[in-house]
Amino acid sequence: MSGSARGVLAGYVGTMVVLVIANFALPGLHLVLWSAIGFASVAGILLGVYLHRPRRRAPWLLLAAAVACFITGDLAADVLTRLLHRPGFPSVADAFYLTVYALIAAALIWLYRLGVVRRDPAGLFDAITLTAGLGLLSYIFLIRPYVENENLSALERTISIAYPLADMVVLLVGARLIASVRFNTAIALLAAGGIGLLSSDVGYGLRQLAGDWSTGGPVDIGWAGFYVLWGVAALHPSMRQLTEPKVQRGGDERLGRLLSLGLSLFIAPIVLFVEMRGGRVRDAAAIAAVSALLSGLVLLRLGRAVRAQRLTVQRERRLRSAGAALLMATDEEAVARTVRDAVAELLPPGRSHAVALGPALGDKVSMPYTSAVDPEVAGALGDFEVTLCCPLALADGRDAERALYIAADEVMLVGLQDVAQILATQAAMALERIALGEEIGRRNSEAYFRTLVLNTTDVILIVGADDLVRYASPSAQALFGSDLVGTALPSAFAGGSAVEVGRRLHEVRTGGADRPGEDLRVTGADGRPALVEATFRDLRDEPTVRGLVVTLRDVTERSRLQAELYQRATFDALTKLPNREVFLTRVQEAVASGAETGATVGVLIVELDDFKVVNDTFGHGAGDALLVAVGQRLTEALRAVDGSYGAAGTVARLGGDEFAALVRRAGTPGDVERVAERVLRSFQAPFGLAHGTVTATASIGVATTAEAASAQDLLRHADLAVYVAKDAGRDRWRRYESSLHSAVVERHKLRADLDRAIADKAFLLHFQPIVTLADDRTRGFEALVRWNHPTRGMVPPDEFISVAEESGLIVPLGAWVLTNAITAAAQWRIAYPGEEVYVSVNVSARQFRSPDFAQWVLAEIDRMGLPPGALLLEMTESLLLHDDGEVAAELAALRQAGVRIAIDDFGTGFSSLSYLRRLPVDVLKLDKSFIDTVVSSTEQHAVVNMIVQLARLLKLQVVAEGIETPAERELLVSMGCDHGQGYLFSRPLSYGDASQWLSDDASGPQRRGRTAA
Repeated sequence: MSGSARGVLAGYVGTMVVLVIANFALPGLHLVLWSAIGFASVAGILLGVYLHRPRRRAPWLLLAAAVACFITGDLAADVLTRLLHRPGFPSVADAFYLTVYALIAAALIWLYRLGVVRRDPAGLFDAITLTAGLGLLSYIFLIRPYVENENLSALERTISIAYPLADMVVLLVGARLIASVRFNTAIALLAAGGIGLLSSDVGYGLRQLAGDWSTGGPVDIGWAGFYVLWGVAALHPSMRQLTEPKVQRGGDERLGRLLSLGLSLFIAPIVLFVEMRGGRVRDAAAIAAVSALLSGLVLLRLGRAVRAQRLTVQRERRLRSAGAALLMATDEEAVARTVRDAVAELLPPGRSHAVALGPALGDKVSMPYTSAVDPEVAGALGDFEVTLCCPLALADGRDAERALYIAADEVMLVGLQDVAQILATQAAMALERIALGEEIGRRNSEAYFRTLVLNTTDVILIVGADDLVRYASPSAQALFGSDLVGTALPSAFAGGSAVEVGRRLHEVRTGGADRPGEDLRVTGADGRPALVEATFRDLRDEPTVRGLVVTLRDVTERSRLQAELYQRATFDALTKLPNREVFLTRVQEAVASGAETGATVGVLIVELDDFKVVNDTFGHGAGDALLVAVGQRLTEALRAVDGSYGAAGTVARLGGDEFAALVRRAGTPGDVERVAERVLRSFQAPFGLAHGTVTATASIGVATTAEAASAQDLLRHADLAVYVAKDAGRDRWRRYESSLHSAVVERHKLRADLDRAIADKAFLLHFQPIVTLADDRTRGFEALVRWNHPTRGMVPPDEFISVAEESGLIVPLGAWVLTNAITAAAQWRIAYPGEEVYVSVNVSARQFRSPDFAQWVLAEIDRMGLPPGALLLEMTESLLLHDDGEVAAELAALRQAGVRIAIDDFGTGFSSLSYLRRLPVDVLKLDKSFIDTVVSSTEQHAVVNMIVQLARLLKLQVVAEGIETPAERELLVSMGCDHGQGYLFSRPLSYGDASQWLSDDASGPQRRGRTAA
């Protein structure tokens, strides 16, 4: 306490003593002297707030207001009774008195809520217990008499009851504060003053009931003490501690506290005993209520004790977990992270907080203001006003240099103090362990690095001023075959690398930066060449080195792997040709060069025709071999025209069966076209593979810089051109023209129209008769789909079937054809039971592989009542020859049910006739290309005759397609061909015409040689 503050306190106490003595000695001056005592108390409280400047002033200002209201009430009562001779009860003085208790309760609650106290629920229960016991006495002696007094008005009774009730509230709040806050002088003075206030209130109430109340008696002593002591409490320096953050320690229960609680618990039984001895228990209800309340409070206190024990166990478990994590920490950041996680678990979930490690403020736990700690730590803690500082102290007594800082709500910090100090000690031990480990590591570093240098595969050399090697690590022997000590370093390298080494040594020695170039070449210990990566450093100023340090690393294997990776990234693994990315780069370079020189650049996109048939027929191994052979032939073809029509460029494989060729520096676009013709002719010779000889054709798209300005445009144009070449019949080349784009757009429009037509079922089904060649009797019909477009007219099947295949629309279209063909055959069977005609339907590979195709077909013929043998499914050789377990299962299901299978366009694919022995087929359909020249060509005659004879041996039926002349028919009959179809007999017929055809056939006359319109 400073001298001035001590003087003010002494002057206040002396003045108040004089005023109190004079008040009791001079009753005639009571009004003046008593008012002086009250207002002096108010002045003392305000002066104490001004002098000591507590962190929170509001509670003290409320106490000053309460004292002011109290003395104002006394002054008003004295004026009314002494000067005006009017009744002092009830009056305005009572309003001031009752306001006093509200202000005192608010001030004490505010002090409690500031966070400087322990949140001790047991203290609340104890305060309620004490208040309940005393409240019972207050009820019996002060409240009940007023309640039972019929001479009092309602207002007088209410005010009289309010006084003891207000005393109980102040008692409860005061007891709660005293039970929770650390006891000091200011608290003792406030408690003593409060006891004086409550004691005088009780005395006043009893004297009022007795009817002998008068001012200036012994009752006034308590109020005088209230005035004096609260002023002294405000003037005493300890008043600041009530609103300052401080460390609170939870101690054992004090004997006085336990004694007061015990006495409170016995009040109700004692009252009950006294009243029973008096012969009448008047307050049974109040005694029962208080007893029940006290019993409940005891149970709650026990429950809180159990909960506190459980919380302690949880915190111990979390501390053990944090200790285990700290044992695993390897650096200060890991320690800080573990401490942060532990604090987050120790605090209630969701509470805002901050944790930091920083310089210690002392050797004891403290709660400083955040603004008073190290600025860097304060910045990490944020806007919290108060922080908890726990020194990282060890058990050996050394001063703590660092501390754990935790910023949060003050109440949370008070409850966290003990466990935080334990956590800080664990963190200190972890940091000490890490520091010791680092020290041990530093002490072992020299031996560690010595071992590292001696055993590393990198070569470490120290070179002197004369370029001689002064030191070489043992790994130099493995790389060079010698230790190099005493050897001029450049001489250890091969060829131009020796000059490069000399240059770099000179640059580093003259203060320049080491500029690594390409890898250096040396001759290895076994005479093999090796590549090394070198680093040069100038350490001549290092006392332990005093030379240039050269580090060499053998990168021979790495360079080999890099070259291999580059090869894989830029070249096709199968054909060894450049891939798409490399080809695009070279096209870009050629276009840029052509733009400068005016030369024409061309790109050829080459796609194999029916490459999938090769895979399906001979297997993927043969397909891969064919791709390799095609790549070689394309390369030879471009090399053959090099210089004639321009410079041969890159041949690349773009993917799958698609290749590309670059023609650089051609004179005109026509030169590029001649290259395309030469490439196309190169496919005329068959390819000799290990699997046999294969004939392959290609479609080629050509684009030149005459129509394209960039590499991307060239490739896009060539893609469009090859698409048109395939659509035009394959085995040809097409050069990009602007009209091609329109053709592609037109094809897409055709696809959209086809999609709508399938949805609208806007198709027609025609039937071409299949007859017995010997007698022209109709044996069946081939179902042929037709599309009458609303604007294009009749679209040829060759146009829309290919679009349907590409888009997948062939599946719903094929389903429509099959359904209507089966329906027509079933109706013919009913209308012409003697004819027993069948219907033949083409099935595409995609349609056949649709889910549950066989089951769907069998369900359709069963639904229409058509015998399975009356349905013939035509499919290509590639579908039948493909080794596909799913396809085989579907075929087996169909044939087992009785559906017949035919090979359509037999002989035009890659099939071998020997396969017919194992194929699940019943009918061979000879393609029209065989029939067209069977009369004029002896070779074709021999081929057709061989196929017919082989089919007869294998018990297969043969149907010849495209018969147009009697000579062709007669020749086929002589060979033994069973059936045929073509314009010689009939063009495709509508359903009605086909029905009429059957009707005429059933009537008896034969139509040999007749052609239906």
